[in-house]
Amino acid sequence: MPQVLAPYAADPAATRGRRHPEAPPEGRTEFQRDRDRIIHANAFRRLEYKTQVFVNHEGDLFRTRLTHSLEVAQIARSVARNLGLNEDLAEAISLAHDLGHTPFGHAGQDILHACMHEFAPEAGGFEHNLQSLRVVDELEERYADFDGLNLCFETREGILKHCSLTRAARLGDVGERFLRRTQPSLEAQLANLSDEIAYNNHDIDDGLRSGLITLEQLRQVRIFARHYREVVQRYPELPERRAITETVRRMINTLIIDLTGTTAEHIAEHRPQSIDDVRGGPPLAGFSAALRAEADELKTFLRDNLYRHYKVLRMTTKAKRILRDLFTAFMDDPRLLPPQYQARASLGQARAIADYIAGMTDRYAIKEHRRLFLVSDE
Repeated sequence: MPQVLAPYAADPAATRGRRHPEAPPEGRTEFQRDRDRIIHANAFRRLEYKTQVFVNHEGDLFRTRLTHSLEVAQIARSVARNLGLNEDLAEAISLAHDLGHTPFGHAGQDILHACMHEFAPEAGGFEHNLQSLRVVDELEERYADFDGLNLCFETREGILKHCSLTRAARLGDVGERFLRRTQPSLEAQLANLSDEIAYNNHDIDDGLRSGLITLEQLRQVRIFARHYREVVQRYPELPERRAITETVRRMINTLIIDLTGTTAEHIAEHRPQSIDDVRGGPPLAGFSAALRAEADELKTFLRDNLYRHYKVLRMTTKAKRILRDLFTAFMDDPRLLPPQYQARASLGQARAIADYIAGMTDRYAIKEHRRLFLVSDE
């Protein structure tokens, strides 16, 4: 049965269109076509081998950018359906939001940003959110009639979560909301918060599995302690590993329910009658004040105890060295780049190098570094 959309939902029949005109799709909506194109993109497949927190080869059960994106999409679809929003758009945005992420997680983004400022300060640095838009607008090469994936405006709008005013002025229609200080669609707002729910909770699971954070530490964090206590009281004989996964499951459920209920309250208060009303009003998607405070406490805990753990910092230090070495080598001699990136380099060498490196998986970056810097025994 087709979903009945609320009047403030994004309507695929009323999309603001694509950068390159195309005939309407048959048997699916415009946003379903976007989702399908994202899933078939090379950049989407590469997410399987890109770091979330732990480098891909460190363990088979740790999340990757791909599994993270799937978890975000699952959460976003659930909330969107309950609020009468467009599930397909929420899913497409969620699946595409990390397409431009570098190898080695945020360490990769930081070093590419530093390299861009060092070698091409006029180019505006590097930011994975903008790179995701660049991937779907330009870098994917799958279609005969256009570069990129030629996604709908609404999907592109949702991918671009934040942007400086200087960069927004160069992005045309998709950058206008930053200049006018308006909001994206509710589907985009939900995808952004679904991203937060997913990474906070699966980083607990991965952090405990790795041994870098402990159960004793997490018992000091209110949202975890409350749910863990409920699990232990109800299932006193449950093995610790299962108690942890049950706790994380309940935390995710609590956050989804709170996000759905609080957003519904905001919708009822402001009564938008169209997607334009959503764009012209205040942010409508959000958590209650109490859950927002607990979620922020969890984010601070993970930052201080997991992301800044000395073993993680050792990995990120090595990762930064690898990517800086690659960037410097390609700047010194662009002939080392693959042919398609040599062609791009003629229009902007530093940006072409950033495109090449950002598209690498963790293991490909390591192999490329070995190829360039290690003497072969063969």
